[in-house]
Amino acid sequence: MARRPANGDRGALLAIVAEGFFSRLSFGLVTFALPLYAFERFGLSLAQVGFLASFNMIVAIALKPLMGGLADRFGLKLSLNVSIALRSVVTLLLAVAATPWQLFTARGVHGVSVSMRDPAIGALLAEHGGKKQIAQSFAWYQTAKTFAGNASKIASGVLLTLTANNYSLVFLVAFALSLVPLLVVVLYVREPAALPGIERVSAAVVAAPEPRPEGVKGSTIASFAGLGFLVSGSAYMMNGLFPVFAVVYAGLTPAQASLVYAVSPLMALAGPGFGWLSDNVSRKLVLSVRSVANILSSVVYLLAPNFAGVAVGRGLDDLGKAAFKPAWGALMAQLSDYDKKRRARLFGYMSSGEDAGEAAGPIVAGLIASAWGFPVLLGARIAIAAITELYTVFVTHSLESDSRTVTGRETYKLRVAIPVRIVLGVLVGFGAGWAVNDVRKPGGLVEPARSLSDGEPAPAKQDRCSSDPTLRAIQEQTGGC
Repeated sequence: MARRPANGDRGALLAIVAEGFFSRLSFGLVTFALPLYAFERFGLSLAQVGFLASFNMIVAIALKPLMGGLADRFGLKLSLNVSIALRSVVTLLLAVAATPWQLFTARGVHGVSVSMRDPAIGALLAEHGGKKQIAQSFAWYQTAKTFAGNASKIASGVLLTLTANNYSLVFLVAFALSLVPLLVVVLYVREPAALPGIERVSAAVVAAPEPRPEGVKGSTIASFAGLGFLVSGSAYMMNGLFPVFAVVYAGLTPAQASLVYAVSPLMALAGPGFGWLSDNVSRKLVLSVRSVANILSSVVYLLAPNFAGVAVGRGLDDLGKAAFKPAWGALMAQLSDYDKKRRARLFGYMSSGEDAGEAAGPIVAGLIASAWGFPVLLGARIAIAAITELYTVFVTHSLESDSRTVTGRETYKLRVAIPVRIVLGVLVGFGAGWAVNDVRKPGGLVEPARSLSDGEPAPAKQDRCSSDPTLRAIQEQTGGC
């Protein structure tokens, strides 16, 4: 089998990045609109909205190893083409949905699409990205997705505002945009198996009863899949319910909530820089940034549930995502190098753990928010993120880089500096929260009691409840007013 070039195939990589950009430009419209659509038009509770947001990942988790094996057998490009076509079908199903079960059907089809797409994309990036720049390849792909996704989320909120919440129109626009990435893949993405020196995997190899890739221990796969689960779970506890949190709890309008996503492209610019750090300095340290960002953002959300606080918290979340994705992709590529014939299948196993966290996060968040409100949810997220940071140090310390050993200075960073940074990060987060919160503290924070000895009446409590009866009831349920 031909070895992967040190600098990769730039033309193929550019086509893959373009596919990610246009795909997210399309589906970002759905990501923002769907939770509000299910909540407003179909009357689903917060817990049900959280389950709906996770349903596609539940389907994807079950199918990814199988779909990864099929991609190894029949071709990565074919798998990617079919997945994009299925995602176009999803937008049409949402546009004509009339009952809640139809929403769940559409999300199930999306889960099948995800199970086919993610292993294929990961394997394509691993093949074309270049061994010395693999994290940077994943970083540019993630940066393109982030820019497009947040631009379309802003557009989604604006479209809903201008059209008086015409959700069907938003989904139809998403369908039209989804045709562009399909064209890009058909014309410009090359199949690695078609390149000289690379043989296609035989059907007998794919059908072999041993599911574990050769050269990689099952315990290693499980440990890193568990890492993906914890990191993704703590991150998506807020991501899945973010539109509802911003509108219902923080009191923003849909247009204001969508404008918060304008912060994300700025944070995404750090992605290639984190990719360079992962390739040249320390992948383990870059992986740890995600959990620290989850802690800081949760603190800011808790202390400042207003437009400024929500924007700062969202920016911290996106900064952590910009750091995690390149290092995580490079880590999966490194492990999959041990058995390139089953590369897509191994990506399927690894990303299934990440998807499990993405699925569990919104469900757990919806249950906690429904039972105890968003403040308790944010506190739970801080605790989970701190545990995740410690687990990251434990798991990644055992996996040394192919090109060098762990230095004494890096060992110090892993065992001492990162845990200390967690504590300092929490303190900084509290300071940032108070700063963006200004003087007033809406959303459940106690105002200092004013003495009545001077004869001045006590200030009236700020009413942050919506004038809409439905939103007001949900705000009262979640502690938003």
